[in-house]
Amino acid sequence: MDADEDDDVDVSTIAAAIGEPARARMLYCLMDGHARTSTELSVVANVSPSTASAHLNRLKAANLVKVAVQGKHRYYHLAGGDVATALEGLSVLAGETRRAFVPTAPSRLRSARKCYDHMAGAVGVSIHDRLMALSWLSASSAEDDMNYELTPDGTEALASLGVDVEAAKSLRRKFAYGCLDWSERRPHLGGALGAALLKFALRRKWVVQDLDSRALSVTAIGRREMKSLLGIDG
Repeated sequence: MDADEDDDVDVSTIAAAIGEPARARMLYCLMDGHARTSTELSVVANVSPSTASAHLNRLKAANLVKVAVQGKHRYYHLAGGDVATALEGLSVLAGETRRAFVPTAPSRLRSARKCYDHMAGAVGVSIHDRLMALSWLSASSAEDDMNYELTPDGTEALASLGVDVEAAKSLRRKFAYGCLDWSERRPHLGGALGAALLKFALRRKWVVQDLDSRALSVTAIGRREMKSLLGIDG
């Protein structure tokens, strides 16, 4: 079999994986960028949980989805932007419409909260996304896009803000990674760097912790400085 025939086989394998209606519904459900559990996707696809698991294994084998493990839960998300681009192109041809993800977490926890020692919720996700957009953070490798490293610009910028980057690097723990947010279903920043950023945010009074829960309240100072220093609205 020559290279062109190999390519044809690869394309047909991917097309077959997408072409099954239940799997297609799962993939288009994940197009909003939010990860979901197998159980949630079984409801979307209108199949049993065991059948959903089989479908997800097929999609994973075709490199269309990846799975992130958070405690006892497994969350599925699209394998990358190229998958989303292909699905978007197919949706244009088919006129497909998709419902938006609607978070069900209590509003106090959804806005901002502590996830162990780093910041989660909508604010945590916004900070993660902004650091990536500014190219202060980058994926460690193409094969592992959920482990991060600081770029030289990011190291200089965060240190100039007052984040103790060197102390975070010296700790014997994972430095920075995408921690899947259970309310937003998108990554916030975990690891030593995430913890250092939360310490910084608490010290600068960007957020204050509630006395009776993990919820964090964003202050007026926090909103102003996150906008001026990071370009984050909220």
